[in-house]
Amino acid sequence: MADGILKVGTITTSSGSGTITLGQSGETVDMANGSITLNSNMKSTPAFSAYINAASFQFAENSWTKLQMYGEDFDTDSAYDTSNAKFTIPTGAAGKYNFNIQVRSINNHTIRIIIALYKNGSAYVQEEIRVADGSGTSFPSLNLSSSLDCAVGDYFEAYAYHTNTGGDNGFQGSAASTDARKTYWSANKIIGA
Repeated sequence: MADGILKVGTITTSSGSGTITLGQSGETVDMANGSITLNSNMKSTPAFSAYINAASFQFAENSWTKLQMYGEDFDTDSAYDTSNAKFTIPTGAAGKYNFNIQVRSINNHTIRIIIALYKNGSAYVQEEIRVADGSGTSFPSLNLSSSLDCAVGDYFEAYAYHTNTGGDNGFQGSAASTDARKTYWSANKIIGA
């Protein structure tokens, strides 16, 4: 059939198993007029995104403090616990994951900030910034991104440490669910890795 339309409800192999190939090298298969359902191995899940759901989160200097990111934008597999801001790799979801932590300081012109991704209760990856603007208004930000191998049951938390001589202690948050995200973190499983 040349340049025709094939209408079917189901396409299967003659044996009931194996590979079905659509198109061949150099061709484009257009699926713009329908929807595609991906199996679980083809989705970038589990995935979540959470944030500080208050105007700010203030904490003492010179000590590691778990960031209270109790607000949640999404959680595909119910793997993020909003009561304790912890992400746990669920059963059947071991693999490589991308993690991202972003913090934005409350007005502070002289500060040292360290953020860390904790894995199973210990610091695993850290990032640091030091700002010495002298005076004035400043909202230093810091981002940590990391990809790592995760086993079922591994759990992750976002922590921070700071020293401060020129402003407020802590990070900005998002008081309303519609506010821009200022301090947040997220993770997702990497497809095919």
